[in-house]
Amino acid sequence: MKESKKKPWLLYAIVATVFWGVWGAFTSVPSRNGFPDTLIYCVWALTMIIPAVFVLWRINWKLQRDKKAIVYGLIIGLLGAGGQMILFYAVTVGPTYLIFPIISLSPLITIVLSLLFLRERTGLLGIIGISLALLSLPLFEYSGDLNTEELDENGTLWFLLAILVLVAWGVQAYFMKLANSSMSAESIFFYMMVTGIMLIPIAFYMTDFSQEINWGWDGPYLAGAIQILNAIGALCLVFAFRYGKAIVVSPMTNAGAPLMTSIISLLVLGVMPGHYKIAGIVLAVIAAFLLAIQPEGKKPDED
Repeated sequence: MKESKKKPWLLYAIVATVFWGVWGAFTSVPSRNGFPDTLIYCVWALTMIIPAVFVLWRINWKLQRDKKAIVYGLIIGLLGAGGQMILFYAVTVGPTYLIFPIISLSPLITIVLSLLFLRERTGLLGIIGISLALLSLPLFEYSGDLNTEELDENGTLWFLLAILVLVAWGVQAYFMKLANSSMSAESIFFYMMVTGIMLIPIAFYMTDFSQEINWGWDGPYLAGAIQILNAIGALCLVFAFRYGKAIVVSPMTNAGAPLMTSIISLLVLGVMPGHYKIAGIVLAVIAAFLLAIQPEGKKPDED
């Protein structure tokens, strides 16, 4: 393949970044309106059905049903949805301003696994871009307000839960790339959708129905409109992993999405980012540019 050819992974990564960026800017609105996060998860799981059905229809319903495909699909789906379930609990027992910077480093797990087992490599620009993207990720979430009393009260449970989410999502991205070598992206996403729905009862169990819940249009219906962006972004991510290297796609999308969220929050919501977030924005912009212009090169098994 010539270097001048288009990079399909980049297009999918950009679409995923944009959709996740818009989703990130508005995802907390239904929660602030009185619709619990656990029920928002249920809505998200249901919105996954729409793009899953669409892409399967595009390939004439050719869903892979062999044992390997099912195992890979369930691993990817359970790691993603299971990590989300753990996160719901983590933010109830620990400081979110430290939990999210920790889990934002999940691409580091993906990169290490991909370097060791998939033998992925990149050039100098790619290495610099990956490094800057990883540096930018915690800055998007860190507020700088360290509350030592809150840390003492919550002990280390929140930290262990954050590490679990970090590992789950990092390993999920690795398996997403691994599965793409033997599965269609459409089948991978279908099983992601199935596992997401399987965990809905757990989300219901975690919901505090004793509190007043907003069932109006600005509750579950608004959540559905916002979460469909998340679902489409996840679909595009699967395709980005299909055509691109995990060591590039993972840090690029994970840094690009909060970058888009910050820009949208500034332009639409009038939210001025703090000093740490501004630093993260600068690093993410540079990283995205370097990762986009880095030549793809040959795969390790190509001579």
